[in-house]
Amino acid sequence: MSATTAAGAAGTARAARPVAPVAVTGLGLVTAAGIGTEATWDGVCAGVSAAARNPALDGLPVDISCTVPGLDPARHVGRRSVLMHDRFTQLAIVAAREAVADAGLDPKRWDGARVGVVVGCGLGGVNTWEEQHRRMLEHGPGKVSALLVPMLVPNMAAGNLAIDLGATGPNFVTATACSSGATAIGTAAQLLREDACDIVVAGGAEAGVSPLMVTGFAQMGALSRRLDEPAAASRPFDAGRDGFVIGEGSGILVLEREADARARGARVRSLLAGYGASADAHHLTAPEPEGRAVLAAVRAALRQADAAPGDIGHVNAHGTSTRLNDAVEAATLRRALGDGAAVTSAKGVLGHTLGAAGAIEAALTVLAVERSLVPPTANLEQLDPDVELDVVAGEPRKASFDAALSTSFGFGGQNAALVFRAA
Repeated sequence: MSATTAAGAAGTARAARPVAPVAVTGLGLVTAAGIGTEATWDGVCAGVSAAARNPALDGLPVDISCTVPGLDPARHVGRRSVLMHDRFTQLAIVAAREAVADAGLDPKRWDGARVGVVVGCGLGGVNTWEEQHRRMLEHGPGKVSALLVPMLVPNMAAGNLAIDLGATGPNFVTATACSSGATAIGTAAQLLREDACDIVVAGGAEAGVSPLMVTGFAQMGALSRRLDEPAAASRPFDAGRDGFVIGEGSGILVLEREADARARGARVRSLLAGYGASADAHHLTAPEPEGRAVLAAVRAALRQADAAPGDIGHVNAHGTSTRLNDAVEAATLRRALGDGAAVTSAKGVLGHTLGAAGAIEAALTVLAVERSLVPPTANLEQLDPDVELDVVAGEPRKASFDAALSTSFGFGGQNAALVFRAA
C-alpha cells in the first residue's frame, strides 16, 4: 500500500469511529409556515403546503414560491436592519435569537470567546444584488448602496450573528449548496469535540426567492410547473411530482458538549450523535444514479453514532420533489436502512429552502425525536411505485424511536447526513 493510500485508509477509519454525542439545547426556526419553532412545527404537522403565487415573480415562467409570512425587519430585527441587512441575514438573526433564548443562554453573560458561529448559506444576498444592479443601470453608480458588498456576501450570515450575539469564537459560513445547513451543523459538532468552543450557534439561512434565481432554476427544469394549483406543486416521492417549489427560511441550533449542558441544568432536546459527508464526483446538478456517495455519507453518520441501520426509526429525507433526486434517495435509503423507518419530507409544506434546508430539517428531526411524532409528507397522493419506503402521508404518525436520520444533498454532488438520538 502506498503512503497516500495508507493515509487515506487511516483517515477513513478514524472518521468511522464512534464519537461522543453533542447536545442540542436550543432551536430557532423561521419558515414559510411561520416565524418561530412552534409555528413551523405546527405547519409541517398540518401537512398543508405554504406555496402560493408570488407577485414579485409575475411574468416569469414560474411564479410560485414559499415565503416567510409577516416578517417585519424593523420589528423583528431592529430599525436599522432595513438599511444594513439582506433578507437572508434577517432570517438568520431572528432564528438565532430564538435558539439562544430557547437554550436558556444570555449573550450578555457568556464568554464570547468560547462561542462559535457556523451558518450554511448557498447563495447569499441575491435580492440585494439584483436590486442594486437595477439601481445602477437605471440611475447610475451614485445610487448604489455603500453597503452593497457587506449585505450580499454569504459570510455575513455568520458575521452578523457574531455581532448580534457577541460571539467572538470561530466564525464562518459553509457553502455546500443545498446541504450547507447540515454541513454547518456537522462542522459545529467537530469544533466542540476539538474544544475550540463551548457553545456553537449553527444552522443555515437562505432567501433565494428572487426573479433571477427563480428563472435560473426554471431554465434548468428543476421547478414544478403546476402553476394553476401552487399548493399542490411540491409533492415529494409522489408519482406525479415534476419539480420543487423554491422557498426561504432559516434554522438555527444551539450545540454544546453534553456534559457541559447537563452541568448547567440545560434542557437537552436531543443528541447529535453522528455526521457523515461525501461527494458524488459525478455531475454538476444530477445525483450519481447508484447513490454510492450518499450511501457512504449515511453509513459514516451511522458509524459515528454507533448506530445500526435498524436503530433508525425515522428519516427526514431531502425529498425535493424532483424526479431524479427522490428516486436516487429512496433507493439509497432502502439499501442503507431497509424499509422500517418512517420517512417524511418537509419540502411539501415549506418548499426547498436551498442552503437553509439541511438546518431546518435537522431542527424538525430533533422535534420528531423529542415528541415521538413524524410529520406527514404534504401532497403525497400516490407513492411512486419505485419508492420502496414507508413514507408518512395524510397526518402525523405517533412513533417512538431512539434515533433518526436527516439527509441533505447539494448541487456538485455534496452530501451530508446527521443522526440524532433521544436525550
